[in-house]
Amino acid sequence: MRVYHYLELESALERSGIGTAADHQRLAVERANGDGIHASADVTDDTDDTDVELVTSPCDGRPWQIPARLARRTDPFVAYDVAHCNGIGPGSLALAGHARRTGRPLVLHAHVTREDFAESFRGSTLAAGPLGRYLRWFYSQADLVCCPSEYTKRVLESYPIDAPIETITNGVDLPSLEGFEAFRAPVREHYDLEGMVVFAVGNVFERKGVTTFCRLAQQTEFDFAWFGPYDRGPHASSTVRTWTKNPPENVTFTGWIDDKRGAFAAGDVFCFPTKVENQGISVLEAMACEKAVVLRDIPVFEEFYTDGVDCLKCSTLSEFRDALERLADDPALRRRLGERARETAEEHRLEVVGERLHEVYRRVRAKT
Repeated sequence: MRVYHYLELESALERSGIGTAADHQRLAVERANGDGIHASADVTDDTDDTDVELVTSPCDGRPWQIPARLARRTDPFVAYDVAHCNGIGPGSLALAGHARRTGRPLVLHAHVTREDFAESFRGSTLAAGPLGRYLRWFYSQADLVCCPSEYTKRVLESYPIDAPIETITNGVDLPSLEGFEAFRAPVREHYDLEGMVVFAVGNVFERKGVTTFCRLAQQTEFDFAWFGPYDRGPHASSTVRTWTKNPPENVTFTGWIDDKRGAFAAGDVFCFPTKVENQGISVLEAMACEKAVVLRDIPVFEEFYTDGVDCLKCSTLSEFRDALERLADDPALRRRLGERARETAEEHRLEVVGERLHEVYRRVRAKT
């Protein structure tokens, strides 16, 4: 079976959660197949249905040739059995329209909701309302909408989305984190980090709790480090510009780090005071590295993590502070939480994701 697995603006999304989730899907299918994926437009018609062949090239030719080929009434798209889109922009619209016109099953992966779009970029909160109306229409075109959590499914149902919705974890790529321990000393030395380091990983947004992160630092004596890119240009929110330009003395914003293993090696307690999340891949990565995890107590985390078992959950600034101080005073608790967190992460390994995707592709194809 040939699946056109499409991620719009792939290079621009390389450092985003959406890009990571799409990469996980491709790796997951590869591992479920037991051999390599074929990301090529040069395909034949004798694909074995027992495996899934992913076609990731956007068209038979060059992407910028699509309008001209459509004008000549020449089909620009490669042959495929199922379309699986991970974006919401013009390219995704074009592929969704092609799938609908040609009677091919369409799977749309809902990485974006109006709720998690707010408080990300400058103006994103104002745009969240119109975006929600667009997403309701766009996702409703699908034969199946996939999303990473039951929380996100409930959000989409509230819009409402006129399509069946199923959950598939974004997963965690356990092999990609192997050997992270070797990075600890050099990364800590490079960023001048000492003692119990409180850390976060990912894009720096207000939605992800940068204000809480920095205020926690102001109220404690721990070193804090946020590993991930941030923007101080016109797209950045005023909050992000303020904190990254003038951070508390014990906070380091590292910017993009080439090897994520360095972040998980240097940090000791993963602190993620995010306000809205569809799942949170970085949480699973921290858990895979057996780090103690402190989370904001929000609905999406209820289905995945248990307070006092594989994490600590907090609602207020004082609760976050108390949790950090408790972990600093009790290394055995940090170790115990980390061990259980690793068990949780293994439940989201990519082999599980691959099996689910294979099953989804076979089922939607069988219905058309």
